[in-house]
Amino acid sequence: MNIIIMGPPGVGKGTQSHRIIEHHNVVHISTGDILRMAIRSGTDLGKKVKSVMDSGDLVSDDLMMELIKDRLNQEDAKKGWLLDGFPRTPKQAEAFVAMLKELNSKVDAVLVMRAPAEEIVRRLAGRITCRSCNEVMNLIGLGGNAPKYCPFCGEHEDNNRHKPALYQRADDAEETVRHRLEVFRKKTLPAAWILEEAYQLHEIDGIGRPADVAQRIESVL
Repeated sequence: MNIIIMGPPGVGKGTQSHRIIEHHNVVHISTGDILRMAIRSGTDLGKKVKSVMDSGDLVSDDLMMELIKDRLNQEDAKKGWLLDGFPRTPKQAEAFVAMLKELNSKVDAVLVMRAPAEEIVRRLAGRITCRSCNEVMNLIGLGGNAPKYCPFCGEHEDNNRHKPALYQRADDAEETVRHRLEVFRKKTLPAAWILEEAYQLHEIDGIGRPADVAQRIESVL
């Protein structure tokens, strides 16, 4: 089964991706992983990616398509894949559909996870990250106040020269979250509608317990 999962930041894509991978025995393909794997491979394509990233430039759509095509042709992807984080624009979506036709392949389901903007802001604006182990947690589950130590690794603020052991990442600040949601609405959602012209698209309600959301996805798959 070949699946694309899309949705705004904080909607729960990461949690549901792990469940899909385990339940359907497909490989998880994310653009970040593809870039890292290409660089580690040392191939001509990987060297090209490294050169672009070392210079501080963004990887072009054409190069990204080349990387994804190479990844989908690898042996482990032949049993099925879950693509996360791509396509991000209508142009990428159109190129991806054309590429799959060339590969005589298709997408079985496009999953677009949705949640009200205010719910996503509430989720992300409450996220804090451990400075030591990078574990992400939410103030909602911590009673609304950040403790002086990490409940996962025990890192304490005294170990950081009085810097808080738990901190909020810049991209989780409320103003930034709202901007990221606007970018998703304007740029990535139109890519989903391009995909809908070629494949089955299903909107998934991302509100509720992770197990309930997973059940909605399973009923579609």
